[in-house]
Amino acid sequence: MYALERDSPPGCWAQLYESMYAKAMPIRQLSETMINQIAAGEVIERPASVVKELVENALDAGASRVEIVTAGGGLSLIRVTDDGSGIAEPELSLAVARHCTSKLSDDIHDIRSLGFRGEALPSIGSVARLSIRSRTARGDSAAEIGIEGGRVSAVKPAAANQGTTVEVRDLFFATPARLKFMKGERAESSATSDVVKRIAIAFPSVRFTLAGADRSTLELPATGDTPDGRLARVAQVMGKDFPDNAIAIDAMRDGVHLAGHVSIPSYTRANALQQYAYVNGRPVRDKLIAGAIRGAFADVLPRDRHAVTVLFLTLDPATVDVNVHPAKADVRFRDPGLVRGLIVGAIREALAGAGIRAATTGATGMMAAFRPGAAPYAHPGPTSGHRSYEAAYHASGSSGFDPSRSPHRPLDMGYSEMWPQRNGFAESEQAAFDTGPLASADTRAGTAEPAEALLGMVLGAARAQVHENYIVAQTRDSLVIVDQHAAHERLVYEALKNALHSRAVPSQMLLLPEIVDLPEEDAERLAMHSQTLAKFGLGLERFGPGAVAVRETPSMLGETNVQQLVRDLADEIADNDTVETLKERLDKIAATMACHGSVRSGRLLKAEEMNALLRQMEATPGSGTCNHGRPTYIELKLADIERLFGRR
Repeated sequence: MYALERDSPPGCWAQLYESMYAKAMPIRQLSETMINQIAAGEVIERPASVVKELVENALDAGASRVEIVTAGGGLSLIRVTDDGSGIAEPELSLAVARHCTSKLSDDIHDIRSLGFRGEALPSIGSVARLSIRSRTARGDSAAEIGIEGGRVSAVKPAAANQGTTVEVRDLFFATPARLKFMKGERAESSATSDVVKRIAIAFPSVRFTLAGADRSTLELPATGDTPDGRLARVAQVMGKDFPDNAIAIDAMRDGVHLAGHVSIPSYTRANALQQYAYVNGRPVRDKLIAGAIRGAFADVLPRDRHAVTVLFLTLDPATVDVNVHPAKADVRFRDPGLVRGLIVGAIREALAGAGIRAATTGATGMMAAFRPGAAPYAHPGPTSGHRSYEAAYHASGSSGFDPSRSPHRPLDMGYSEMWPQRNGFAESEQAAFDTGPLASADTRAGTAEPAEALLGMVLGAARAQVHENYIVAQTRDSLVIVDQHAAHERLVYEALKNALHSRAVPSQMLLLPEIVDLPEEDAERLAMHSQTLAKFGLGLERFGPGAVAVRETPSMLGETNVQQLVRDLADEIADNDTVETLKERLDKIAATMACHGSVRSGRLLKAEEMNALLRQMEATPGSGTCNHGRPTYIELKLADIERLFGRR
């Protein structure tokens, strides 16, 4: 088409269209098979889509056990067996007909089941070989029906226990072109496993089994529909480490209930695949929810890391549209601002109330690094204000080994003249940590703290400073290592944020108002949020039907591109009905100020200063990570240390 447009003489396009219209067929009704195949293109994308639809049917039928068997990644075979209520023999022919369902009343807005469109089974049968064998609790025997490429066979008697078995063979044999877009067997099997796991989290009282042709089996025993049972099911899917590194969420606002768990900031993943969201029990992949999670963790995670979350939203079915797409993975909320605000607020409140916690996986990595023959620890890479061991090591250059500059230099033990005098583990240095008043930074500031009392604190009592950057502290049952610069950076940042958001942000008046031309609807949205924007130092007002006049900007921004800032805000309000863009820009400036104004690496600290820093960390929400999302401390339990030395 492009070559035709580039090389053809004028008038060629007119000839082409005239030829197309001359050959156009008259309007006609598509066949039922063609309609089903078109529907299958939307509903049945890959084998995992088939598994999703069949498992949802089983759950809607009240199953307590669901078994899935696949072969060839699901392209050769998919068999789903359940012990649900089953399908009566007279209804089997309706079950494979389009738009026939038992799950929908006369009100399309009152959807309380996973399936409701009545498209899945006929769509699958139009592109594969499908058989359904089912028996109800009151039935004397089972019955079976089959579809092959859209052709329905007669219902016949069969032998089966109560429940339903749906078998799909040779998926997409009737539409060979679709097969070209399938990935390898391993990739398709992985997608199917992910679908089963996502559904299983929402139904902890159901047992799920997934078996593949490679003899791999995923078994998820029922755990019960209690708080402990739900968390146990999450641990089955996401790993046993998650419950120990998770914070419970439970919040309610204007009829919308949010529950679930989110990971602590120091427990993250490289992608967002372990972020599970559910709306009225339905697994969804919604960009509004994903954006809210990202916003809630914005200043406690690195840019390339993602939180681990399991969130359940429960609300009136009439206030959410699940009929956006035939696959039912997307939803629309009547009040998206309410939902986003609830998620962001609930997560931030939970993080603030959880206190300071280190990821349990940090000790595992630390122990692995201590073992003989272990690979060198891969530092995540320095950012502004953070010094790396690699940089210190290469600073020695080619002049040979310099013990005073080596990152692996021995600690000062007080018996050699070749080592510069530094704080370490020498007896004379340790004495400073055991005597005298230990000032803290909270309400106990200025009072003497017995060493035994400090050992009972979360971060314990400071014992030494090593490499002029790491504070070694002791609790009753663990060893704690704190990065002094990263920790103080977070403390300064939180103090700046509190000062910034506790009152109106100072603004600077523009000499001449900046006129920003916008679509009329964007100008109207900005005008509606003008009071909120004024709190952040941005003063604007309507200037005609398609423009706004900006008279004040936040002083912290200095000289800024007003046009781009206003357009970014307009886009965000259109998407999420929020003005977080401006707040995030101000927070970034505060983070930069905190980075440059905090305790630097290489500064020697007194015992009182170190203990004061530890007490401030304990009292400050989010102090487990720095502004860049890196951990501020690592905790190694005494039991782990004893295992390193073979005592356990």
